[in-house]
Amino acid sequence: MKSFILALLTVILFAGGRAQAQPKHQFTLGNTDFLLDGKPFQMISGELHYPRIPREAWRDRMKMAKAMGLNTIGTYVFWNLHEPQKGVFDFSGNNDIVEFIKIAQQEGLWVILRPSPYVCAEWEFGGYPYWLENEKGLVVRSKNPQYLKEYESYIKELGKKLAPYQINHGGNILMIQIENEYGSYGSDKEYLAINQKMFKEAGFDGLLYTCDPAADLVKGHLPGLLPAVNGLDNPAKVKELINDNHGGKGPYYIAEWYPAWFDWWGTKHHTVPAEQYTGKLDSVLAAGISINMYMFHGGTTRGFMNGANYSDGKAYEPQISSYDYDAPLDEAGNATPKFWAFRNVIQKHLAAGVKLPEVPKAKPTIAIPAITLKNVADLNSLKLKGANSVSPLTFEDLKLDYGYMLYHTTIKGGKSGTLKIKELRDYAVVMINGKTVGTLDRRTGLDSMAISLPAGNVALDILVENLGRINFGKYLLQNKKGIVGKVIFDGKEVKNWQNNPIPVKKVDGYAAKATQSKAVAPVMKSGTFNLSSLGDTYLDMSNWGKGVVWINGHNLGRYWKVGPQQTLYVPREWLHHGKNQILVFEMLKPQNNRISAIDKPILDQLQ
Repeated sequence: MKSFILALLTVILFAGGRAQAQPKHQFTLGNTDFLLDGKPFQMISGELHYPRIPREAWRDRMKMAKAMGLNTIGTYVFWNLHEPQKGVFDFSGNNDIVEFIKIAQQEGLWVILRPSPYVCAEWEFGGYPYWLENEKGLVVRSKNPQYLKEYESYIKELGKKLAPYQINHGGNILMIQIENEYGSYGSDKEYLAINQKMFKEAGFDGLLYTCDPAADLVKGHLPGLLPAVNGLDNPAKVKELINDNHGGKGPYYIAEWYPAWFDWWGTKHHTVPAEQYTGKLDSVLAAGISINMYMFHGGTTRGFMNGANYSDGKAYEPQISSYDYDAPLDEAGNATPKFWAFRNVIQKHLAAGVKLPEVPKAKPTIAIPAITLKNVADLNSLKLKGANSVSPLTFEDLKLDYGYMLYHTTIKGGKSGTLKIKELRDYAVVMINGKTVGTLDRRTGLDSMAISLPAGNVALDILVENLGRINFGKYLLQNKKGIVGKVIFDGKEVKNWQNNPIPVKKVDGYAAKATQSKAVAPVMKSGTFNLSSLGDTYLDMSNWGKGVVWINGHNLGRYWKVGPQQTLYVPREWLHHGKNQILVFEMLKPQNNRISAIDKPILDQLQ
């Protein structure tokens, strides 16, 4: 009897293991088509980024992808999330990309993985961790030994996690991109070959490819790999360009097809009507070309992770928190008119008799009446232990990754003059004897202001915000934050500074302080509200100044009265029945004490 039971258990366990194992597939390059198990396969893909979507909503977004007709999703992998400090790796919570890929497989979606250490993506430092700035002599996107050493350490860690999910190992990752639009930055083929070698050594032994804008494809393509093109949707030109760089053959892949664009602070919200793109989508699919929409769903860039653009002769342009992108799915994950228009096009190109899944209903939204906030922490309460210096120190000097730095000194008063900050990065609130007297803004080039000092010794405080490290172009190598130059008053350098980081990452444990009831400088505020029903909602920040909001410990992103974004999206997944907590770090209007939420976003109002 014992032997029978053991045999039965063995059969059950074996059967269970077989049931859980995924069948292995083959994904290869044909002369004109991608081949899945030897048969032509057209990728109809859309980009969505795991950190820009609450983990609890990943599956819902993927169901929407299937309902629009996508068979594949694309995502970058973000180095600065997964190695926030040198040698310290994080794949937990919203950083759990392994779970993201598993859910995609469960939902019947293939994955295009883009784990290049550089991603751009309107993301802080283009995805690079801030601490690379502290590695002496390190040069990103080059054969520089310091860079390659850190890159190799990271990509090997990534390989341990993700290589088992490649299609040739039974997973759902079809292809893996090395580097990212490198041709727009350089043309060193040896550097690209080193990328390829490191990826293979990390375990990425499936199909590798490169992607570049059409004008830069020749520079950014590594011979022997499939070249994909970005931003081009004329079928004949796509095929000609890839043929010319791939031995006269395909397959043909548009790695980034842009149905709209992103926004930055102080400029209008970008929108493009669906009808301008439906014909292009139709012609590309009819030509058998595979496509990845950038973005299918943008989501939200939270936690100080927005990047910025900057180039010679142009303004510094930090991106907003909303990554709505005017994409087929809006910021909250609901279908837009563009979604329905693209779905209709895709349906035309499916095999006869194949019907798309029903589209999930739009999620419920709620409004929240005015919430009263109390001041709970001033700058002196928020600052961490820092260091003293003759000239101001940068964020990187004090290993401060994101957030704010408070600079303090004492100067002799009784006179007026111009205060100038050389190399301000990026935004400053200037305070005299604890009271705000003005602001400076790298974005507009405003680095000076007239101030009058009262008699006696005067406390001069400057709160500097990192608005996002540059994510594209040659200035990736000049990305330090804080006061990078000198502070000048009345023609003379101001010296002897206290430099105190204010990372505002841990946002619990604040208790109301009555002494701060009439704040005259940046302040942290707190409040609670109760909910009997849950839904997505949008905090209305249009009467506030500038800052960051947390709900129940979740960073919602930055707000800024300049617009175009005037609301902050609050996912229903992060709200609770009953009591909820809100924290607001307000830089410009410390007297404000009431906040409410509405049932629609405001993404198109400049102030």
